[in-house]
Amino acid sequence: MQLAHRAIALAATLVIPVFLHAQTYPSKDDPRSKLKPGRLDADTASRNMRLVSFSPKPAEFDTARGLTFINSDLAFGDKYVYQGNFSGFVIWDVSDPTKPKMVSAVSCVTSQGDPSIYGNLLFISAEGGGNRNDCAKGGVKDPKDHMAGVRIYDVSDPATPRLVKNVQTCKGSHTHTIVPSRKDKGIIYIYVSGFQGARSEADLPGCKEGSDPADVTNSLYRLDVIRVPLAAPEKSEVVTGARVFTGIDAAPVAASRSAGRPGASEEFPTGPRNCHDVTAYPAANLLAGACGSHGLLVDISNPEKPVRLDAKADTNFSLWHTAVFSNDGKKVVFTDEWGGGTSPMCQANSMMEMGGNTILTIDAKRKYKQHAYFKINTAQTAEENCVSHNGGLIPVPGRDIMVQGWYQGGVSVMEFTDPDHPKELAYFDRGPIDPPPGVDVPVTPSASGSRGGRYAIGGSWGAYWWNGLIYSSELDRGFDIYELTVSDQISKNELEAAKLVRFAQYNPQSQPKIEWPAAFPVVRSYLDQLVRGNGLATARTTAIAGALDAAESAQGRARRTALESLARQVDRDVAGAKDPERVKAMSAAIKNLAEATN
Repeated sequence: MQLAHRAIALAATLVIPVFLHAQTYPSKDDPRSKLKPGRLDADTASRNMRLVSFSPKPAEFDTARGLTFINSDLAFGDKYVYQGNFSGFVIWDVSDPTKPKMVSAVSCVTSQGDPSIYGNLLFISAEGGGNRNDCAKGGVKDPKDHMAGVRIYDVSDPATPRLVKNVQTCKGSHTHTIVPSRKDKGIIYIYVSGFQGARSEADLPGCKEGSDPADVTNSLYRLDVIRVPLAAPEKSEVVTGARVFTGIDAAPVAASRSAGRPGASEEFPTGPRNCHDVTAYPAANLLAGACGSHGLLVDISNPEKPVRLDAKADTNFSLWHTAVFSNDGKKVVFTDEWGGGTSPMCQANSMMEMGGNTILTIDAKRKYKQHAYFKINTAQTAEENCVSHNGGLIPVPGRDIMVQGWYQGGVSVMEFTDPDHPKELAYFDRGPIDPPPGVDVPVTPSASGSRGGRYAIGGSWGAYWWNGLIYSSELDRGFDIYELTVSDQISKNELEAAKLVRFAQYNPQSQPKIEWPAAFPVVRSYLDQLVRGNGLATARTTAIAGALDAAESAQGRARRTALESLARQVDRDVAGAKDPERVKAMSAAIKNLAEATN
């Protein structure tokens, strides 16, 4: 989230893709477009998902006061969810998702407080001029007390987190991303995306402001990389700068003008000098950088010496903000934080081509190709900050599906299996926190104290699937847990298969590879998709369904024999199928299930 930071959206360089012939705008008839406002009693609209629980902000953070106490991102580990806040963080025990329990609320002026978890270490991003080493309020009066970088906590006892070290960086840490070492399991690296200018020598020795991207002493055109020895986190330090920006041309003025910043190309005559977020996919040795004016693709085979593979930009993108890889590593969804997260960019007169997502594919030469845009099709009010924000994959076999937050646009689930035709599958949205001018709607005392400007800033910062449920950090209101429901868009088998995927820990910006266990719901997921998409003749899908039922009712060797026979039959179906790749995937799942059968 950009919010009040002075680092801004740069312009972009690609032409508008040829498949878009005219600008389009949100629908006023969408059920989300006319919801009653209210902080804790707003109307809601949902499709194919339900609210499992809502937990209001703890008393320590129960106000917005501009951007001082808003909630930020999430990290997941064991039975806990770690929720960042601009003034600290909260640890929730979600053993019972219907009744989350607050384990601890740690007050620490941090701005913006994005978290990551690794083992018993919690990492918190800190950026801005008001953060102190001792976490106290009151601002920084002596430069030696200033903290901008990554805070490291020991959370082995979640009830009493302990600050281990403040790792200072030259530009602070707006966000950060964990990249495990490939050679040493005792080492992880943290890529730091800092959006502020370089700190002064008095503030942090060794920092240097400069305008030359090729100058290796320049602090601006790099991502700081922290090396963390897991057995001795107090020895963590910046070991290098990832210089992945050299040689990128400046972007034209078009997108900066759309973002309300005429002349951006004159202010920044080169390409990007930082990233807002970077998402690592360690299993593929790739990193996608959402870097203001450009989306980058980076090889991180050697985390201390990353190599840029490609960079793309787009005249319809104001701020390349976040990235999500497909599980096969062949697609990347980038988000556009048009308006910086505080503006209402989903109104009836807001372009559908800006403030949403775009899908890029990665070819065999590891170069990007841009495809379609996606944006929620709802005309939100002028009182609702709304634009695409953070999200992650939902592990449905055979499909590319992600969930994400849209601030006061709510939570949305998007499929991008076909990169030229993304579509919305589900959503949940509340009405605006504030009523429009002249409308007499009672508000709670806490709501009236939450104004950050004329209207409150709120909504879903990020929404993520983790071990069967969707978790969302609500900036102003609190913490939400949702469940997808069976629909014509996602079948019972697909949901059951998704729920079989379990991660002990999950950091959305350090994306794990999804692997499904051998199970009947996985096989039936592919079958449901073939039926839904007419990818195989009805007679064959009916016969396969019957054979699966028969195999499941058998046991031991008889089940294995039945599955092996079915796999051979399905292999013969590939040649005549409209969707041969999905038939192959189903056959592979049947064979895996046969091999796992004793």
